[in-house]
Amino acid sequence: MKLNRPHLNDLPARVARPGYDLSRVRPGIAHIGVGGFHRAHQAAYTDALMNTGEGLDWGICGIGTRAPERAMRDALAAQDHLYTLVELDDRPDTEVRVIGALRDMLLVDDSPETVVAQLADPAIRIVSLTITEGGYCIDDATGAFRADLPEIQHDLAQPQAPISVFGLLCEALARRRAAGTAPFTVMSCDNLPHNGEVTRKALLSFAHLRDEPLAAWIEREVSFPNAMVDRITPMTSTAHREALAREHGVEDAWPVVCEPFVQWVLEDRFVAGRPAWEKVGVQFTEDVTPYEEMKIRLLNGSHLALTYLGWLRGYRYVHETLEDPLFIAYLRQYMDRDVTPQLAPVPGIDLDDYKDTLIRRFSNRAIADQLERVCSDGSSKFSKFTVPTLERLIADEAPLERGALVVAAWALYLKGVDEHGERYAIPDPRATFCQALVEDDERLTERLLGREEIFGRVIPRSRAFVEAFERNLERLRRDGVAGALRAVLGN
Repeated sequence: MKLNRPHLNDLPARVARPGYDLSRVRPGIAHIGVGGFHRAHQAAYTDALMNTGEGLDWGICGIGTRAPERAMRDALAAQDHLYTLVELDDRPDTEVRVIGALRDMLLVDDSPETVVAQLADPAIRIVSLTITEGGYCIDDATGAFRADLPEIQHDLAQPQAPISVFGLLCEALARRRAAGTAPFTVMSCDNLPHNGEVTRKALLSFAHLRDEPLAAWIEREVSFPNAMVDRITPMTSTAHREALAREHGVEDAWPVVCEPFVQWVLEDRFVAGRPAWEKVGVQFTEDVTPYEEMKIRLLNGSHLALTYLGWLRGYRYVHETLEDPLFIAYLRQYMDRDVTPQLAPVPGIDLDDYKDTLIRRFSNRAIADQLERVCSDGSSKFSKFTVPTLERLIADEAPLERGALVVAAWALYLKGVDEHGERYAIPDPRATFCQALVEDDERLTERLLGREEIFGRVIPRSRAFVEAFERNLERLRRDGVAGALRAVLGN
């Protein structure tokens, strides 16, 4: 059965569908960056609230700023912007559910004016973002806003016809200010530390370059709540589409697959109201920092600890690495001995239970999370997910072997060939730059660790860490991943 509004009532009974009248849904949120994570996370929470009979004035209008998003927009438009969310697990009762919270999707390439007009509409009270770490235009080395980027230069020259995220936000807010319309909340749902503060910095940096009075108004009137978001969401594949049709009778051009686990901790700072997401499991807090630190260092840091070692070993899925006892032992030691002692207490969370949950999530065979997905953008991820842990270990004069092995594995991974001789591409926007850092074995340590935008200043100046890095790099070359893991584990 092809997924669309006329066919909703004809779908198999085991497929849940919106329990509300889609024609009554009105846009209250504009979301920039409609990828799998947004559709499995924020949109799913919003849909769940609508299924209680509330929040129908918080429908979502998607905004696409990149050319590749056209294919998704066209696929979703052809099925009335409905899509299927499929939870993947070994349990027989995992959910298959049609989501109706997304009601439209606009592309900047089609009409910047249409997008700006939507953002300037008083009905839009939240503009949310999933634009990836690199989308915030912040230089990793200096922390400064990248005003030199072509899209930013375009928007400064032609502010009424913006193409960048921050150009769009500024122009929409400028129109709201001129019309006496209240501003919207800008809410990042990206997986990066202090995402609200990063968003605020980027938007204000652009606004100061464009219009100082506007920047002052934004600084005074707009809110940017920090959030911790979590749900493993693999890339949708042809196999996922075929399984949905075969097993559940739904023909969906762009479903989203995810794990059953989902979490959202959000600071309650909204200038124009918000959905009652707390009724469907969102945890509101005054300060998201302890939750954010827990998730970024334990989940994301552990992902990096596994992913490059697993890839070099020849594994291609996260669950495969967790079927190897050496990886289980290494991951538990890294989490228990290197990360957990650095974390402050997290209200309402038992860290031992949280780590056990992570192991179960990583071991989920049904979700088949690709190591390639986790490997991507390492040059951006290290500074956020791993370097803070390493710097604290150095400051505390704590053992460095496990942490140094993470970096050594990335260095060897950048060579582009695993220990079985299989060659692969590096999924990183700066792949050429990164591979050049490891091309010369004689100067590899100096060139790699010396990149301040990736590893900061503390790591390359620590003789103990440099020695641990070189020791583990040599182990990987000489003994392979299994041998290096045994050495680090003391086996």
